[in-house]
Amino acid sequence: MWGDMNAALDPDTVAHAVKRAQDTHGTLTPFTSRGEFDLDAAYAAARRVHQLRLQEGAVAVGRKIGFTNRNIWDEYDVHAPIWGYVYDRTLIRATAGRAHLSLASYVEPKIEPEIVFGFAATPPITADPARILEGIDWIAHGYEIVQSHYPGWRFQAADTVADSGLHGCLVLGEPQPLAALGEDVIEALRSFSIDLYCDERLRDTGSGRNVLGSPLGALAHLIALLARQPQCEPIAPGDIVTTGTLTAAYDIRAGQVWRTNLRGLALPGLSLHLDD
Repeated sequence: MWGDMNAALDPDTVAHAVKRAQDTHGTLTPFTSRGEFDLDAAYAAARRVHQLRLQEGAVAVGRKIGFTNRNIWDEYDVHAPIWGYVYDRTLIRATAGRAHLSLASYVEPKIEPEIVFGFAATPPITADPARILEGIDWIAHGYEIVQSHYPGWRFQAADTVADSGLHGCLVLGEPQPLAALGEDVIEALRSFSIDLYCDERLRDTGSGRNVLGSPLGALAHLIALLARQPQCEPIAPGDIVTTGTLTAAYDIRAGQVWRTNLRGLALPGLSLHLDD
């Protein structure tokens, strides 16, 4: 099916294999070990998976940015950010700072505490955080649940792109308008800290600086990357974007309760109860 190891893999064939693994909670051998498969081919395959999802009735509600935390690059052997889509069916809205999630459909899931933005306007192609902030409607704290259909989380960057950026779901806390976050939101997003607890035991402490210097830096990276991918739509009004993990990513299992506490940024913490 996959042919010569030296031959370029067909993105459409890759896309159907990825979608089958996602739909059946199956596993994949990394495509980068099967033949020539680079990031351009991986994004082409991911676009095909996206088209198939839309044909099934899924609605894209935004993007996830992955591998923005340089502290985890060596662990996963991925050394630059990537992105994927978030859909209505992969978005879970917390109520009063709490959410429940069944892990039955996820493969080797991990939890990532993140900062999420909601857009009122398409942002300009710029690295200026003030100009990016002008198009943002609200900011929230959330968790992305990521998963790997590649056993043991062993892959290359192109493999992660093809597998929808490893996106499982996004648990979204209560959005807060910019006006509620103080006068210097740019500095707060850079310097705030977050404590991550599992079953009331502190597992990690992260910072806005961990995400390409700031979650706004992660947004600037995505904006520039999408500008180089004209076949993909830019961020649009109403879109949400989650910007990458502020701490290490942690394995999760049913029965656990994860929660966060943020300092230096006026966003509430979020409690997530994991079920079978």
